[in-house]
Amino acid sequence: MDISFKFDPEILIGADTLSMAGPVCRRFGKRIMVVSDRALDPRIMDRLKEILEDSGIDTIVFNRIEEESTIETAGNIVELSQAAHCDALIGVGSQKTQIISRMAAITAPSKISAFELLDGRIHDKFLPLIAIPVEGLDAFSLTEYFIAVDPRNRLIKSVQSPSNLYAAVIIDSSLFGFLSGSTAFNYVFDGFFSAAEAYCSAKANFLSDILLEKALNFYAKMLKNGGSGINADNFAQASFLTALGSSASSPGIGAALPYAISARFPVQKQLCSAVLFPHIIEKLVNARPEKIARVAAFLGIAGKGASVAETANSAAESIRRSMASLGIKPDLKEFSIQLDRLTAAVETARSMEFVANSPWTVSQEDVFEIMKKII
Repeated sequence: MDISFKFDPEILIGADTLSMAGPVCRRFGKRIMVVSDRALDPRIMDRLKEILEDSGIDTIVFNRIEEESTIETAGNIVELSQAAHCDALIGVGSQKTQIISRMAAITAPSKISAFELLDGRIHDKFLPLIAIPVEGLDAFSLTEYFIAVDPRNRLIKSVQSPSNLYAAVIIDSSLFGFLSGSTAFNYVFDGFFSAAEAYCSAKANFLSDILLEKALNFYAKMLKNGGSGINADNFAQASFLTALGSSASSPGIGAALPYAISARFPVQKQLCSAVLFPHIIEKLVNARPEKIARVAAFLGIAGKGASVAETANSAAESIRRSMASLGIKPDLKEFSIQLDRLTAAVETARSMEFVANSPWTVSQEDVFEIMKKII
């Protein structure tokens, strides 16, 4: 069998899909804990509570996740959810909130801690989890594993996730306030990078190619129309297709490194992805020239009569030009990151199991050469 793919969660995508949260969540119980960022727009939380209450659902709110919060916060969520006898969890907010909510949903029915889960203990009982991301999905949102940061050493780890953990995912593009901010295009490059890397993965297949090519086309159009802003509906669809395509294929080293860097230094994970993008593409050119040529074609840089190799080789420079035109710096030098302090983090990222699905042999020397160029 060439493809074996099972997809369980109910997915709602589009503007104002939050309105459907009541009927969706009511299927999983009458008492639900809502986990959110402290910085989340209070109007979103007020609206969600009203929607749930109108559906006869009692809500218990935990809105204390902050920028510096770690997976230890999952323990507080579990204690509160157990005391309130909650039937399910809703994670509404940033990617950090989604990770912590995922940890809490897995550990809530058991007596294991988030640290035990981080150390490799597997548990098959969990609370149903409804995800309401306000930054779109990422490469690990729909995979059976995800990246979490160990606060004991600030290194990343891959955490196993039950295949049917998510009961539903509600992607409401009207909640994407970040798309009007100064870092909005970091998210576009992050998504484009994730889609391109999974597209070139050794695990890529017919299904993932279809999904990821559609995502790449969405991202390329956003970059080409950069001056006119980012269409939230297109971004919502692109991030979902990237997450779904990545789950059918595999992320690679380019997905692990941004998490590793941002875990050690106060650098936005999406900015790390943008800066790494052209460097990883240069590695993928030799491994998957036909696919990188296709990525270049989406960007509109395939010259008439140009060979596959010529088109593929133009991809990295085109991405750099696009970054420059949108005001994204090509490196992280302004953060004064010391390579010595990244050594353990980078090697941990390289050792992630899914990195073996990269179509090129990811050597220690290659990764450190890239690090020297960007920091």
